[in-house]
Amino acid sequence: MFLLFLALLPQFTDPDASWPVALQIIVLGLVHTATCAVVYSVVGVCAQRVLKTRPTAARWTVRISGAALIVIAAALLTEQLVA
Repeated sequence: MFLLFLALLPQFTDPDASWPVALQIIVLGLVHTATCAVVYSVVGVCAQRVLKTRPTAARWTVRISGAALIVIAAALLTEQLVA
């Protein structure tokens, strides 16, 4: 999270503005955090409602996400062994 803020937010600050740059970054970070909280909450609630009514879709979602995690783990392990 801190890397995202340090890499992304400074380009949206204005050193000539009346607010100090540090305060601008704090406000932008709080706005970003609040926006993410709202969006992820809505996505989570909607996904829960859809997957409760469709057990087959829920089962496939679990299988696909599990397979994706296994592939990612294998790729990370391979990268560590090769390096």
